[in-house]
Formats: sequence, structure tokens, C-alpha cells
Amino acid sequence: MQRQRLSRELTKITTYPPPGICLFAKDDTMNNLEAKITGPQDSPYKNGVFTLDIMIPDKYPFTPPSMKFITKIYHPNIDENGRICLDLIKMPPVGSWKPTIGLEGLLTAVRMLLEFPNPDDPLVAEIAEEFKSQYQQFVNKAKMYTEKYAH
Repeated sequence: MQRQRLSRELTKITTYPPPGICLFAKDDTMNNLEAKITGPQDSPYKNGVFTLDIMIPDKYPFTPPSMKFITKIYHPNIDENGRICLDLIKMPPVGSWKPTIGLEGLLTAVRMLLEFPNPDDPLVAEIAEEFKSQYQQFVNKAKMYTEKYAH
């Protein structure tokens, strides 16, 4: 069931890609995927292309995939190791993963996180504080990282 579902999801995303997102399998097992997300236009990440590594667990879709940014990014919800603080990629009760979300839903949520960071649930407290108290400084650093690492 897992392989069929993954195959359907991949086919749908490659045939009708959501805005700013592409996804492909890195091997025949479909356990390791790679996504490319373009930064939203109304964000300091615009014109950047960010690579994510996605590992599909054996119990997918009942267990969420693990995702991390390979491209360095300056963001309150993404740390220097690429880990993402997003409740959709965590199991309940701490998170809100549901099998119906799927890969497209997760990747769309990650792209939205680039446009709308959540400084109230940060992974990097210093960046969240900067986002809240010195927004323009945050924007300048995020743009600098995007220009340096996401081109």
C-alpha cells in the first residue's frame, strides 16, 4: 500500500506540480525523495531555490515523513542543520500529522512557512526574537542567505 500511495502522490505532483514545488525520488525504493521549493515572491526568500531531503518511513502514510532543508536558510523555524519546526510533520498529540495530508500538503505548508514564519513557535529563538523586534534586520539577513546559498 505504501509504495502504491507514494507512486500516486509522486505522479500527481510531477504531472500537476503545486506552485513553486517539484519533487522526485532519489532511488527506486522511493524511500528517499528530494524536493525543490522556490521562495515565495512576497518573502525575503524570493528567487531562491531550496532543496529538501525527505525520508519516507516504513509506516507512511500513518507516520509522517522526515524532512530537512539541505540548502542553508535564515529562518526562525528552520535550524542550521535544516530541521523544520512544523506541527504537520509531528505525530499527535504534539503535532497534527494525518495520513490525508500527504506529501503535497506538507511541501505546500513548508513553502507557506517561508512566506509566513511562526516566531511564536521557533526552532531558533534568536532569529525569532530578531523577526519580532528588528524585522528589517531579519529580512536583510534572510535575503543575504538566499542570495548566497539558494541560487
